[in-house]
Amino acid sequence: MGLKDDLDRYREVGEERRQDLAEFIQYGDLGQSRPDEVKIPIKIVDLPEFAYDQRDMGGVGQGEDAEEGQPVGQPEPQPGDGDEDGEPGEEGGEHEYYEMDPEEFAQELDEELGLDLEPKGKQVIEEKEGDFTDITRTGPTSTLDFESLFKKGLKRKLAMDFDRDYLREALKVDGMGPASVFEWARGENIPVSKAWLEDEYDALTSEEKTEWASMDEMDENVERQSTAERIRREGVDQIPFRREDERYRYPEIIEEREKNVVVVNIRDVSGSMREKKRELVERTFTPLDWYLTGKYDNAEFVYIAHDAEAWEVDRDEFFGIRSGGGTRISSAYELAAAVLEEEYPWHEWNRYVFAAGDSENSSNDTEERVIPLMEEIPANLHAYVETQPSGNAINATHAEEVERHFEGSDNVAVAYVSSPEDVVDAIYEILSTEEADT
Repeated sequence: MGLKDDLDRYREVGEERRQDLAEFIQYGDLGQSRPDEVKIPIKIVDLPEFAYDQRDMGGVGQGEDAEEGQPVGQPEPQPGDGDEDGEPGEEGGEHEYYEMDPEEFAQELDEELGLDLEPKGKQVIEEKEGDFTDITRTGPTSTLDFESLFKKGLKRKLAMDFDRDYLREALKVDGMGPASVFEWARGENIPVSKAWLEDEYDALTSEEKTEWASMDEMDENVERQSTAERIRREGVDQIPFRREDERYRYPEIIEEREKNVVVVNIRDVSGSMREKKRELVERTFTPLDWYLTGKYDNAEFVYIAHDAEAWEVDRDEFFGIRSGGGTRISSAYELAAAVLEEEYPWHEWNRYVFAAGDSENSSNDTEERVIPLMEEIPANLHAYVETQPSGNAINATHAEEVERHFEGSDNVAVAYVSSPEDVVDAIYEILSTEEADT
């Protein structure tokens, strides 16, 4: 197998691993992973192996001949090395899982979904000097921008320069004096200094002042040159610099911002949230947690459970807890607002508020309390995930009300999950809404 075949095989493995990632999110055992390590079950383990060409194995005495296909550096299997019956091992083979940290998980999910969320830095933790790209009017001599100074001086010279030989001949026209030549030059768009004309006219003799009978005669006999032609021929002896032209370079100040994120996960734990609904919440929220952990420097999570009242729980309780009460979703948003205000100020933290449930809510609570609270809580993204495995219940209207009210909003997403097959699409709906705002 050639090097190209090996590289193609590695690309295939990468694509197959991303397919495994999607299947894992939908059907895999999420409990095998930890918050800082994601374990993806993989079916493809036959990675290509490089082997030396037999002709490059060295001279006589370099080792015994190997069978074709035998991995380099490994002896031929011997009896007793695993091909006989024996007691099964107690530990699972490591090759059954591909382990990745949340950052790699986020990269893989970006590739799988075609996303690239760019985290926002909130709190400034360091300021450092970058390239000398900014300009100021004052500064130390060592930072003087000589190129800018030269360009300004050259531009001024080109604007002020004039054809002295040609204008001197104009002063020699009978009846023309400095004032007349000045007015004539202005009409011809010829730059000239009136003081210079007066000095030059005084230096002419009486005979020179009548050398030409008319301007037409002078113009027919004297060649006029443009400033550019004259500078090409004669060069530039002096550039008129001025203090006002000086500019000094100073370094751009780059702010290093810490990318902090707090994710508030809200879940309905009322009596109607049975096992299948709870599982769909876990399958949607867990990859979102991993993804944001991988994207941000520092990620913290708040878990809020609610029925008619809301309370804060830890992560393990969040996905398994079940209550028997009614449902008032606004209680969770009231608690979330208090926690965020006290512990995670908006100017320092990126905020994501994710809620999930079966869309059943107490009468008028969505319109009168939840929607106003969502509008009042500053966040990068609000999302609601409806989990209804058997289809919408008659009174399951919360998601539709939220979606209708925030239609066209760039920081509110609503997703519907009725089976594991919907989970990846729901994650895309949520993350693509946030991506569009970055």
